[in-house]
Amino acid sequence: MRLIQTIKNILKIEDLRARLLYTLGIILLYRFGKYVTLPGIDPSQLEGLRNQTSSGIMGLLDMFSGGAFSQASIFALGIMPYISASIVIQLLGIVFPYYQKLQKEGESGRRKMNQHTRYLTVIILILQAPTYLVNLSAQLPASAFILKGTFFTISSVIILTAGTIFVMWLGEKITDKGIGNGISLIIMIGIIARLPSNFVFEAGTRLGGAGGAIALIVEVVLLFVVVLGTVLLVQGTRRVPVQYARRIVGNKQYGGVRQYIPLKVNAAGVMPIIFAQAIMMLPIIIAGFSVNATSGFVVAFSDMYGFWYNLVTALLIIAFTYFYTAITINPVQMAEDMKKNGGFIPGIKPGRKTVEFFDMIMSRITLPGSIFLAIIAILPALAVQVGVTPQFAQFYGGTSLLILVGVVLDTLQQIESHLLMRHYDGLMKTGRIKGRTGGVTSI
Repeated sequence: MRLIQTIKNILKIEDLRARLLYTLGIILLYRFGKYVTLPGIDPSQLEGLRNQTSSGIMGLLDMFSGGAFSQASIFALGIMPYISASIVIQLLGIVFPYYQKLQKEGESGRRKMNQHTRYLTVIILILQAPTYLVNLSAQLPASAFILKGTFFTISSVIILTAGTIFVMWLGEKITDKGIGNGISLIIMIGIIARLPSNFVFEAGTRLGGAGGAIALIVEVVLLFVVVLGTVLLVQGTRRVPVQYARRIVGNKQYGGVRQYIPLKVNAAGVMPIIFAQAIMMLPIIIAGFSVNATSGFVVAFSDMYGFWYNLVTALLIIAFTYFYTAITINPVQMAEDMKKNGGFIPGIKPGRKTVEFFDMIMSRITLPGSIFLAIIAILPALAVQVGVTPQFAQFYGGTSLLILVGVVLDTLQQIESHLLMRHYDGLMKTGRIKGRTGGVTSI
């Protein structure tokens, strides 16, 4: 009954109802684009491409594009080129003073960096689109190409580039006029779209004789446990007590209010996994998606269920978790802000000692968080080793699960904020939903 009442409350709020309907409309438009095949390709002869993307790294690319990759769709390259460009721009903010200055300029600097991200996305697309067409030539029979030659190549590159730019625009529209972060929601919808068919395939495999109904029940229970663990990782915090003075006269503080600074166990979110997987995809990209690539290095690091691929991925995730936490959490700024507001940590001197304390706490809580993040990332490979089909194993961990959990929590948090602002009960009976960042998700 509480769920029904909450839905009624959501529908009563005109602004929230309009935002939800707008978001739903954009998502339906995006899903429709998946079925629009590139001009010049026979959609009835895509079986080879679908077989290639049924599992492995290609399956991961197909999942992030919402199945458009295996459909040779105008949205085939998905939103990942934009994500890659965003990562590069963020890294430039560490190396180059110009981008460091933009990061400190507030809204104007953010707009400039977003514009540079779009330009870089177009460059990546112009380089990646021809590679995708080479892959189509390798996977599809010659009869699948109604058009051929230079005209087909140039027109397809333009269409693929425009398709991703259009998806970016849809994501921005959701962020501006809808609910949640548009880019995150688009990725999440693509992942969810594959879940029903993959679950049906897994259920058919189990009920058909490979373990039976008991094995399927065990898999579902384990999936629930993994999801619960991921939720705890996303929401986990370490609270640091801070004493604030009620009033300050001269150098003396009178009265006091104790508050807590929540430091997240996984402050880096899903970014370390995205960083690591972007690097791990380089061998297959350099090989040009060629099925004839026989180099031992390329073969080893193209098998996402293999030992070396997952070992290197786990180590990269741990390293990137520390790296990304270091650039997103600034102990010096935290200590300065706390000092300006008349606050101090009991037993710790303000200034340098407070900075060292924050740095020590972040180092300690980041280690278990990074290890847990690495375990979640390689769980699909472990699931495959115990007999779970590769298609269903993708939902046992990795980027897909973290994105699903994080985006759902952040979107629900925004809905709850609308309800509470208008004096309605939130989505939870007790407590409040915690998102990954306490605000809008940014992948």
